[in-house]
Amino acid sequence: MTEATGAEATGHARTDNSIVIDAPLELVWDITGDVEGWPRLFSEYESVEILHREGDTIRFRLTMHPDEDGTRWSWVSERTADPATHTVRSRRVETGPFAFMHIFWEFTPDPGGVRMRWVQEFHMSPGAPVDDAAMAEHINRNTRIQMELIRDRIEARARASAP
Repeated sequence: MTEATGAEATGHARTDNSIVIDAPLELVWDITGDVEGWPRLFSEYESVEILHREGDTIRFRLTMHPDEDGTRWSWVSERTADPATHTVRSRRVETGPFAFMHIFWEFTPDPGGVRMRWVQEFHMSPGAPVDDAAMAEHINRNTRIQMELIRDRIEARARASAP
């Protein structure tokens, strides 16, 4: 897995993480693209509400499990998948503490299976509880956890469906 930086000179932050999943590309693509199934794929999401679909673009509300203070964080995101290139571009529509948050997903063949890569670019709003560098550190730490969980769950599905 690779990680990138915190705050950059451009006035925003960027994280870049990837993991190799030992499963066929189409299985990885299908499972990760099933937004309604994300509460079973990610450990942090309690629910997903689909708000709108048009072609390969989906707008949805994500709600996280309650945090240690009992707060349920929720926001609206929009993601557009490109099945031809196995890439996804998404953004937060309701940005919350972020001035902006954009995420690029990329799925590429790898000798060990499929490399799933997430590049997140963001900037925290003035008055947010953390700055860009602290959020980048949090995102990198949590991304590792989520990617490993997703890898394990997809690899288990791949093994279960193997002849």
